[in-house]
Amino acid sequence: MTAILVSYAAARLRGSRSICCRTCPCRSRLRLCAQDCIKEDVADASQAHKNREKILDGRCTIDAFFHTSKFEIQPEQITIIKTPTDFYETLKAKISKAQRRIYLSTLYIGKTEHEFISTIRNALAKNPNLHVSFLTDSLRGTRETPEPSSASLLTPLITEFGPERVEVRMYHTPNLTGLRKKYIPKRINEGWGLQHMKLYGVDDEIIISGANLSSDYFSNRQDRYHLFSSKDLTNYFAKIHDGVAKLSFDLQPSDTPGSGGYTMSWPSTNPAPSPLSSPSKYRDAASKHLSHLLTPSNSPTSTSPNPSSSTTTIYPILSLVPLLPTSTELPALTTILTSLTRAPLHSSTWTFTAGYFNMTPSFRRLLLSTRPASGTVLTAHPHANGFYGSKGVSGMLPAAYTHLASTFLQHVKHSHQRDTVVLKEWKKGIVGEKNGWTYHAKGLWLTLPSSTPSTPLAQHPPQHPSLTVVGSSNYTTRSYELDLEANVVVATTDPGLCRRLGEEVEWLGEHAREVDEREFDKTERRVGMGVRLSMWLVRVLGGAL
Repeated sequence: MTAILVSYAAARLRGSRSICCRTCPCRSRLRLCAQDCIKEDVADASQAHKNREKILDGRCTIDAFFHTSKFEIQPEQITIIKTPTDFYETLKAKISKAQRRIYLSTLYIGKTEHEFISTIRNALAKNPNLHVSFLTDSLRGTRETPEPSSASLLTPLITEFGPERVEVRMYHTPNLTGLRKKYIPKRINEGWGLQHMKLYGVDDEIIISGANLSSDYFSNRQDRYHLFSSKDLTNYFAKIHDGVAKLSFDLQPSDTPGSGGYTMSWPSTNPAPSPLSSPSKYRDAASKHLSHLLTPSNSPTSTSPNPSSSTTTIYPILSLVPLLPTSTELPALTTILTSLTRAPLHSSTWTFTAGYFNMTPSFRRLLLSTRPASGTVLTAHPHANGFYGSKGVSGMLPAAYTHLASTFLQHVKHSHQRDTVVLKEWKKGIVGEKNGWTYHAKGLWLTLPSSTPSTPLAQHPPQHPSLTVVGSSNYTTRSYELDLEANVVVATTDPGLCRRLGEEVEWLGEHAREVDEREFDKTERRVGMGVRLSMWLVRVLGGAL
């Protein structure tokens, strides 16, 4: 399915040039396919169907066009996890059975997650060959010091099992140094960049998610979680994890009073100087260190027993812009969404979700330029925002996201798409109160138009997404300029997996309702000048929401 998007976009955007890399054996055939796609009239529905079939021949070049690796798997190798509790129980079960490796990339681990740490400790005690590696964010993981923090929670594992078996690395952005680091409050300094990837690898399986590792993400904070049973995909992300870990501070136990029980050092074996002492040199060295990780292999990787029959393809897309300007997430999404503006894909439907509603202007323009048959944006109601009720500046964030959601509806109105593009807000109780949940899911689902659009709608079988993007990105300025993000594009032609993706959209929307401009005219939803001024000030200082 993604072959339709990428090959068609390549044919349209590049004209008669080959969309295949020079080393690909099918170069000549694909050049002819691209030329034919331009010449053919796709207005007629049956002809559009023929174009789809022809474009599918270009699947072997998607990795070259996206400039990322590709993994062909079977749909049975993907498990879509539904609830926070299911996520937690699945992760603990995998860790308990770990034989060789556990690697966990996350923003932070909740300072009270003693049960989770005990699960890891028991796995280490049971299997002397097991190695565990943590990658978290330095700012978020230490901000409570000298009180309990992620750092103080993890150091006892190093003490008990030694640094040879337990590694804890903490990434620090090169964007927050000097006077900024000295004076910007800890509660908001993460606006200058974080380690935001959520990669949970155990042996030959990996959960790719947007969820962190803390009690709310394990109980009442809705996110997305896809489990991939693929050795090659797990190995790929292990290299990403290790690559960033080697550009991060090393955590070690400490008995120094007031230290919180830990110390952080910059190992001499790291391939770059500290981001705090030499941020510019750090960026240059980090870029050289990471660049090969995002380069696709010469031939597609298949984890399917029969590659020719594979119906599902996984494309890792990453945003490591603070360290590596040539990241793949935004170019890949731009290609996908741009393809939807042209026949035969221009009547596709999509659902986009982000718990923090702050998509970049360019991403918003891309979404609206697709002019979908139906488009749904799903975001958190202020009562489902994790910052609702917070003290200080962070307490302004729900109102800030409300302002941005209202602005989005104005753009929908001005583009004359009020009948096709809707905004929904997710709410399940009120955060901080009994049975109150927060919403943190993010991603994109794409459903292609029916291959027989002339058929009466009532006779159409239910249409389900055949492409989704899942991972850590919030599709914001921070995601594309400041944070480290990891996602995958899942593209499939398998009816069963398409149906499961459709079910995922349905259950995420169970607690959502449509809102329009009138909702934001209500007194309780109006945004004060203080919030708008704070948003402006963060941008002026080089940060982002």
